[in-house]
Amino acid sequence: MKKNLFNWLHGKKTKPLSAQADNNTTPLSDSQIEGALTKGLRIEPQQLMYGCGQSIGKQREHNEDCIFALSLARGGETSSYPLGIFIVADGMGGHQYGEVASSTAVGTLAGYLLKHFQPYLVNPSESMSESIQDLMRSAINEAQRAVTQAAPGSGTTLTAALVLGQQMTIGHVGDSRAYAIQPYGEGEALTRDHSLVKRLEELGQISSEEAAVHPQRNVLYRALGQGEVLEPDIFSTTFPQPGYLLLCSDGLWSVLSESDLFNLVITAKDLRNACQRLVAAANEAGGPDNISVIVVQLTT
Repeated sequence: MKKNLFNWLHGKKTKPLSAQADNNTTPLSDSQIEGALTKGLRIEPQQLMYGCGQSIGKQREHNEDCIFALSLARGGETSSYPLGIFIVADGMGGHQYGEVASSTAVGTLAGYLLKHFQPYLVNPSESMSESIQDLMRSAINEAQRAVTQAAPGSGTTLTAALVLGQQMTIGHVGDSRAYAIQPYGEGEALTRDHSLVKRLEELGQISSEEAAVHPQRNVLYRALGQGEVLEPDIFSTTFPQPGYLLLCSDGLWSVLSESDLFNLVITAKDLRNACQRLVAAANEAGGPDNISVIVVQLTT
C-alpha cells in the first residue's frame, strides 16, 4: 500500500492485477488455529480482557453503585503493554445523593487518571512527573473534593485498580473489595474493609462468623466524601497471572462465600458469563443490596 501511494504521488501508475489471478483464500479451520497456539507462539501485545455485571438487587428501589472499566493496549518494537482502569463505587445507603456520590467519584477518578496518563500513552518515552501510587493518591483526593461538593452529607466506597503491564496499583476506601483469584480456585482478598465490624474482627473481639451476621456490619469508619482528612489504602502488586482480578461491591461478597465467588469465576465459559453468574447467585441469595462486579484477566 505504501509503495502504491508513493508511486501515485510521483505520477506513476501501478499495473492492475490480472483478471485471471487466483486470489481466492480458504479460511483456516479451528484445528489449524489451535495448532498455531499450541506451538508456543507468543501473541503481542498482552491485553486486559474484562467482563462487567450489575443489578439493583431484590430489595432496593434504585441503584447507588457505579462501575467503570477501560482496557487499552499499545504494541510496538520498543513498547508493548496493556493499560487498564477498573473501578467499583457503592454510594452509602441511607444518605442523600448516594448515587450522585458514587457516580461523581468514579467519573472524577477515571478522568484524572486518563488525563495524566495521556502524554505517556501517546509517547512512551515521556517521563511521568509522579509515581503511580502518588498518581492514584492524587486522583482519590480529587474525587474526595468532587464528592464533597456534588453530594454534601453523602459518601461512597471506592475500590480502583490501575493496571500497567503486569503490575497493578490498588486504591481503596470503604468496603467494596478487590480479590486475586487463581485458576485452580484459590484466592485472597487484596483489600481490607474499612468497617467497624471488620475492625472488631481484626482486634479479635468477634469471630468471622459473628462478623458476617453483626447488625452493624455495614457501618463504615472511612468513606469518600466523609470527613476532611481521607486516608485511602494504596499499594502495588503483581497482577494474578494466570488468574483473575475481581472487584465488587458488598452486595456481592456479603451474600456469597469466597469459595463460591472463586468457583463461579473459574468455571465460567468467559468473563462476561462469570459476571452474569455472580450477579444471578447474589440475587438468588436474596439480593438485599445493589450488586456490582468486574472480572479482569491478563492474556499471555
